[in-house]
Amino acid sequence: MTNVLLEKKGPYAVATIHRPEALNALNSQVLADLAELLDTVEADKEIRVLVITGAGEKAFVAGADIGEMSTLTKAEGEAFGKKGNDIFRKIETFPVPVIAAVNGFALGGGCELSMSCDIRLASENARFGQPEVGLGITPGFGGTQRLARTIGVGKAKEMLYACTQVKADEALALGLVNAVYPVEELMDAAMKLAGKIAKNAPIAVRATKKAVNDGLQVDMDQAIVIEEKLFGSCFETEDQKNGMTAFLEKRKPEPFVNR
Repeated sequence: MTNVLLEKKGPYAVATIHRPEALNALNSQVLADLAELLDTVEADKEIRVLVITGAGEKAFVAGADIGEMSTLTKAEGEAFGKKGNDIFRKIETFPVPVIAAVNGFALGGGCELSMSCDIRLASENARFGQPEVGLGITPGFGGTQRLARTIGVGKAKEMLYACTQVKADEALALGLVNAVYPVEELMDAAMKLAGKIAKNAPIAVRATKKAVNDGLQVDMDQAIVIEEKLFGSCFETEDQKNGMTAFLEKRKPEPFVNR
């Protein structure tokens, strides 16, 4: 995994897209490395939160690699889109929460990568956009679908049709990011949030993520059933007994053990 670096920090991990010379642009090898990293993290049951960021301070991910895409055939273009979509969908449905620490440009595939994460934190110099129609293509890694679901159809269509970029403060106002920090404070803020999540019962956090994600794909009556089943699945676990016993005894729970 030469283009994506993994650093484990106790109960959470940081994945860094590492192509600073290309502003961390996504090519086939980066996508393959990212897929391998996700498999590694998923297999490590000690990791409870994943943070994704980009190398340097200029770009989170400046987009997909135009040099690689420029000569693709229709069939190859569709296959490249599927490769990116499969990986981003895996992030979206990943068992543990994923935080995007967006440190600079998040354009095209970078914006799409950030939107596949559960939570987005941005540096003050972050910029978001989907400039694909200016290159003669559509967004290919989920941008036409997630942007409208995240910020609303009208503003999404403006950004998509006009290649409009938004700065961090506007992204915050639109609900595209959760918070904005000075560049030098972004990773500390991401680590702090990861720590807050990681200290909670992992089984319950994973079930909550699945309840939200799966419930949004169906109507309310079906969604409530999904929640009921996941709610029930938390009972009889060591962590549920630990948390509730501590509450009743008016004390802090023992560290949750993911069982």
